[in-house]
Amino acid sequence: MGDSNPLTSRTFANRMWKLFFGTGISRDLTDLGGQGKPPTHPELLNWLSVDFRENGWDIKHLVKTILMSRAYQQVSTVSPELAKADPANQLWGRQGRWRIEAEFVRDSALSLGNLLVEQQGGKSVKPYQPAGYWQNLNFPKRKWEAGKGDELYRRGLYTFWCRSFPHPAMVAFDAPSREECTAERPRSNIPQQALVLLNDPVFIEASRAFASRIAKEGGDSVDAKLKWAWQSATSRQATDEELAILKKLFEDQKTRYIADEKAAKAFLGLADQPVDKASVGEAAAWTSVARTIFNAYEATSRF
Repeated sequence: MGDSNPLTSRTFANRMWKLFFGTGISRDLTDLGGQGKPPTHPELLNWLSVDFRENGWDIKHLVKTILMSRAYQQVSTVSPELAKADPANQLWGRQGRWRIEAEFVRDSALSLGNLLVEQQGGKSVKPYQPAGYWQNLNFPKRKWEAGKGDELYRRGLYTFWCRSFPHPAMVAFDAPSREECTAERPRSNIPQQALVLLNDPVFIEASRAFASRIAKEGGDSVDAKLKWAWQSATSRQATDEELAILKKLFEDQKTRYIADEKAAKAFLGLADQPVDKASVGEAAAWTSVARTIFNAYEATSRF
């Protein structure tokens, strides 16, 4: 590779830009050649690629260069002027906003519940998976056995991945099957994603753990707890309308679960543990609030 054609570094720099802006400087990650899309800022892509190569292919240096730029540190708010002049944000007049990748959706929920195990390296792990998902996998016949302890809460990166049978929660959020090379994942918005966030055991456990944090760390009043929870999950303050919706949800669920202790214990997974009736009802109510916040668009999106 000659100095005048740093193809490898151009490709890598373009993909790193996509990671932090949602799209690459050249929008087609699969083809930087004549059949791809020309970069919107060719001089910028050239400079990043040469700088990356001349600094010893130091990925941390490249990441820091991008993150310290004024382009990256912009807000994603769309002004009327920018919406008219650059609706697709091809000129990078604002930050991008997009739903984060499947592994990050799971990691974010676990992190909010203080459950995420941040240990680096090691073997793949098997978190919860629906029974029978592998029933048609016959070469050879296999059975999924969920891990225990910390194995359930490792980062999504370490989830065991069977080609053509990836974890179903990952599939719902557009993770590829790895049957072929995938340079760029699609991004969809489908009802199954809400069902995963509401019903997948990992997200239910994360909701319970986040609810416990809300009750303990959120403040002394219901309003304070709701504000803290929303701020923690979305990195912004809740509007009055959002707070009113969440407060009504909490009050309705609290009334329901205090009246039905059995349902509250089943929801919390505490059927065999004697717990004060009022505290169980309130804990179940906060768990419902946590599940709702996890389903908010901003909780699974990058702004």
